[in-house]
Amino acid sequence: MRRRALLAAPVLALAARAARAQSWPARPVRVIIPFPPGGGIDILVRAVGAELSARWGQPVVVENRAGASGIIGAEAAARSAPDGYTLLGTVNQTFTTNRFLFRTLPYDPDQGFTPVSLMVQSDHMLLAHPSVEADDVAGLIRLAKSKPGSLTYGSFGSGTQPQLVYEAMNQHEKLDILHVPYNGIAPLMLATTRGEVMLATGSASVAGELIRTGKIKALGTAGGRRIGQFPKVPTTAEQGYPYIRASIWYGLFAPAGTPDEVVTRLGNDVRAVLNTPAFTQAQVTNRGLDLVASDGAALTREIRDETASVGEIIRAARIEPQ
Repeated sequence: MRRRALLAAPVLALAARAARAQSWPARPVRVIIPFPPGGGIDILVRAVGAELSARWGQPVVVENRAGASGIIGAEAAARSAPDGYTLLGTVNQTFTTNRFLFRTLPYDPDQGFTPVSLMVQSDHMLLAHPSVEADDVAGLIRLAKSKPGSLTYGSFGSGTQPQLVYEAMNQHEKLDILHVPYNGIAPLMLATTRGEVMLATGSASVAGELIRTGKIKALGTAGGRRIGQFPKVPTTAEQGYPYIRASIWYGLFAPAGTPDEVVTRLGNDVRAVLNTPAFTQAQVTNRGLDLVASDGAALTREIRDETASVGEIIRAARIEPQ
């Protein structure tokens, strides 16, 4: 009888885990976005959440908790109960750049979360107010050299892609383009259209309509290939500046300790939504994003590899941790 009980224990444990996955979610699921409303990650997570709500029969509530380069929202998610009812939807900065920009973090970017899925990614574009007297990277460099200290670029927080790009340009080209941080990508785009800052970077999903309507112009795509929505905008490498690279990805995470079976079901459901042709076309392709829909293991590898490369860029740009 004892032997039978020992043999039955693993089977019962598996059955219990399967039952837990099937019963989840039994109440609303909250997704914390550590940035203001209106950004690319916010738009995508809300769209995915609407589809998941229909699948689960439970509301998916998006909560924007912006501030401190995404740290406030990430900390709140990390401290939440690991039961699958609080998730974090964020960008690469939270897990790669922030560790180099701050002496201490109130969350552990390596052990504090369980990666669920890298959903999409997108190369950034170098953006300028229409009044900037340059139409490509070379023109921008000539302008900056002729008027040192007069050009400004905006970022959506310390250490975000715009700062990495323009500080790298400052170092490589001996420029003096000044940094003005904003609290999120949406405020940055608004500031650039108003001419409060002259330069920025952003993905086609956020800046595409502004480019098409002439409120902002694109000087180049800071990635390995041209963006499908803007095939006439050459890459920075094509223009002779391969060191100018900037991309962003959107990922979904659960607090560390969330049951594996819940993480698995969550990941499977999210990927099913992302891979639905109509959803992919409307929410990914049409917004200038590239579908990834990876599993958690692939997201872990992405974080590891990008952390190494980002560290080199930040050291080269001489950005000191706060």
